[in-house]
Amino acid sequence: MPPPDPRLRAEALAHELIILDGHVDVPWRMEEAREAGKPPDDVTRATEGGDFDLLRARAGGLDAPFMSIYVAPRFEGKGAKAVADRLIDSVEAIVARAPDDFALARSPAELRANFAAGKISLPMGMENGAPIEGDLANVAYFHGRGIRYITLAHSKDNHISDSSYDDRHTHGGLSPFGEQVVAEMNRVGIMVDVSHLSDEAFDDVLRVSQAPVIASHSSCRHFTPGWERNMSDEMIRRLAAAGGVIQINFGSDFLSGELRAERKAWRAELDAHLKAQGVAEDTPEGEAAAAAWSADHPAPRATVETVADHIEHVISLVGVDHVGLGSDFDGVGDSLPQGLEDVSRYPNLLRVLLERGHGRDELEGIAGGNVLRVWQAVEDHAHAAQRATTKDPAAHR
Repeated sequence: MPPPDPRLRAEALAHELIILDGHVDVPWRMEEAREAGKPPDDVTRATEGGDFDLLRARAGGLDAPFMSIYVAPRFEGKGAKAVADRLIDSVEAIVARAPDDFALARSPAELRANFAAGKISLPMGMENGAPIEGDLANVAYFHGRGIRYITLAHSKDNHISDSSYDDRHTHGGLSPFGEQVVAEMNRVGIMVDVSHLSDEAFDDVLRVSQAPVIASHSSCRHFTPGWERNMSDEMIRRLAAAGGVIQINFGSDFLSGELRAERKAWRAELDAHLKAQGVAEDTPEGEAAAAAWSADHPAPRATVETVADHIEHVISLVGVDHVGLGSDFDGVGDSLPQGLEDVSRYPNLLRVLLERGHGRDELEGIAGGNVLRVWQAVEDHAHAAQRATTKDPAAHR
């Protein structure tokens, strides 16, 4: 009897296993449309744009996309909490529009119950700690609103942490308040996300956190030497030793240093073309000119195999229990790999991993089980801490 076709097996597994994606930027996609004065896409129906909608999620077997509550650095000290609340409202509105298809997930148990009921869970993670606004009580507030991880900083240093993109190194890692935020996240049961953080801030998080942490959408620096946004081999080892998980980002810039250089050159050519045409890209004429030029000069992109390379690199370092998926769908633009263009394409990645010899149990962990384990550990730690505080109220003073 011939061996089973890996494509068919991957398709079946995509609909049998829980696929959890650590980072999908649907809320910001809708917010950008509002800022531009356009109606946001209704992702409960098929959409022409974007990387996510209900039909494509069903096709790809996606069960739990963490909705990224992304608050841009420009809102630091300028209404960040209100922005986060508005984006959380938009996720709740998706569920309200299609309650038979979507449900919120505030715990691994709720997520598994939604999966059993045939619903797509929409857990939420907040990208950027700016909405904490210097008030430790806001950590518990956002837990109450359903936030289950917080990426402490984004592309600029903030009042909590330094960013890998910011050369100022304002705090030399976490700020003193940032250390309090991490401890409070441990107490209430919010996962600490080290994606976007400087290496020094990563060190501080591991020193302070009493629970495992995640990197919700990062890849391996081994393939992008010198780029601090990705994680070094040493960092991955330390993350795993603390029980954590790195969720691989699908953006081509995250996957290959050579591709990053090629894409930078491609971008320079596009900018020169638009300048020669006398149009700005953020105008209708510029958008049309950029689209026409890009159709004739496609941007360099990675492939689904490149994503598998990153997953296997993590496995070679720390084993299969410490790697997951953090696509950055709706957040990395035209840089998604060939074969992973949107949320309908997860079976392609499972197929490649099957062809490379990884079995069902390994795929179950990679697809979502590893992150669910960390989430449960963080929840268990919080429950234990809260019980201890109840017995000894002085413990939380």
